[in-house]
Amino acid sequence: MGIYMDNAATTMQKPDSVIEAVVNAMKHMGNSGRGAHEASLDASRLIYETREMISDLVHLGNPKQVAFTCNSTEALNTAILGLFGPGDHIISTVMEHNSVLRPLYRLEEAGALVSFVPCDEKGCLRTDLLESFLRPETKALVCTHASNLTGNANDLHLLGSFCKEHGLLFVVDASQTAGVLPIDMEAMHIDVLCFTGHKGLYGPQGTGGICVRDGLSIRPLKSGGSGIHTYLKEHPHEMPTALEAGTLNGHGIAGLHAALLFLKETGTDTIHQKEIRLMRRFLDGIREIPTIKLYGNFDTDERAAVVSLNLGNYDSSEVSDELSFTYGISTRPGAHCAPLMHQSMGTVEQGMVRFSFSWFNTEEEVDTAIKAMKELAED
Repeated sequence: MGIYMDNAATTMQKPDSVIEAVVNAMKHMGNSGRGAHEASLDASRLIYETREMISDLVHLGNPKQVAFTCNSTEALNTAILGLFGPGDHIISTVMEHNSVLRPLYRLEEAGALVSFVPCDEKGCLRTDLLESFLRPETKALVCTHASNLTGNANDLHLLGSFCKEHGLLFVVDASQTAGVLPIDMEAMHIDVLCFTGHKGLYGPQGTGGICVRDGLSIRPLKSGGSGIHTYLKEHPHEMPTALEAGTLNGHGIAGLHAALLFLKETGTDTIHQKEIRLMRRFLDGIREIPTIKLYGNFDTDERAAVVSLNLGNYDSSEVSDELSFTYGISTRPGAHCAPLMHQSMGTVEQGMVRFSFSWFNTEEEVDTAIKAMKELAED
């Protein structure tokens, strides 16, 4: 399999319990909410338990306010397109992934206004400029918890307090941080939290969700079968059904359930500390290579375990291909679906090579990656 260091894209190596749970679900799971037989009821119980675990993880307070989606992109589209419309002004940031940017651009085409808060030279958000972006029609701040490009994390306590002070909705993209960094929706004044299951939660691809505070209503992105209120012409309004049209990915949610148990048993802090140790070992091994350029702020461990870099003037794809074909090391080159961040960092043409670490990486793998970078720098 080689050495896998593209965990910010997906944690390919999963706990054995996750794989076993998916296989078992495919053998035995019925359709939740579509019958009173045991196969259907067992599915409903497992899915509700998974809602409870997500609610507990992010301090939402009500499992019924967790709706499952196929990934954070669907969750973010649901939140952004379901909360705002023509004439609204939304503040966002240059740190965003296209899963935030493209729904915002769609809103712009429909008559909304969008502003983007810039970053400094290390890719840290210029929170000192937030007030200057306020308008009378400003409705929300929509932002990522941590950049998928630099790993830099935003201070959600600060941003949430800003939103509360100014009466704004706070929508957070936790794609890179769910299961990695502490999230407390209540303490951080988060109204909507969007997450994916296949990264730091160590769940299967095709899983994710949207956590919505009590009292907030979101227009559904989809409508259809719900298992309840069959004779209504419109989709039910009760959460979580309101945002869950059609059959859920029960097999994937079974895997996510097992992944959340793994996180609880192992400890999210324990996992994050190991990932950061591996990141710093790699960083210490390469930072003195004269032709290496690093991107991001590494002064804190309150970040994702990501190191993005460039080697001289080489295109990032050339470096990533060489790492893959010669050394068997999987990394991610290019634009990483974060165009404004690359514009901000001046890397539109070159891209970046991203190394991202997980619980399943080892020190030996990191040392191999360091050796590879040193050898490539000598060529």
